[in-house]
Amino acid sequence: MHGMRCAVVGLLAVVMGCATVADAPPAPAKPSAAPAVIAPTGVKPAQAARAKSETAKPAPAPTLDVAALKERLRSTDAIGVFTKLALKNQMDDLLQQVRAVHQSGGASGVGALRQPYDMLVLKVLAVLQDGDPSLARMIAGSREAIWGILVDPVKFNALA
Repeated sequence: MHGMRCAVVGLLAVVMGCATVADAPPAPAKPSAAPAVIAPTGVKPAQAARAKSETAKPAPAPTLDVAALKERLRSTDAIGVFTKLALKNQMDDLLQQVRAVHQSGGASGVGALRQPYDMLVLKVLAVLQDGDPSLARMIAGSREAIWGILVDPVKFNALA
């Protein structure tokens, strides 16, 4: 029971934004124009463009650092004690519903919990936006990764 409680608190921390996206680069303010491709003498423009696209590789997706997010949520002063308790109770309820869906084997039932999940994340973001905007950005950026943990029974049970 204690292990499950720790897992619930850990996932609560994830959903409430206690974890960070490790090594996430800051988002650029405005997208910059791509530099012009200048083909060396004797190279066709199509070859130069293909060579450029082969060297430009997308950055790896940042990983979700649950422990760091959990610590940030616990230590933030932007959320009062009573608000943290209320959010924790709401998260416990959501986790209990997700667990019940996974135990019943109903994959479509988890999708029905997306709206309550989104509403809870929005509540957390609303509380944090003025008091701890960097944590709010981390939570907003981690939103889909957290949902991915909730809907995947293997990942969800690994937290338990």
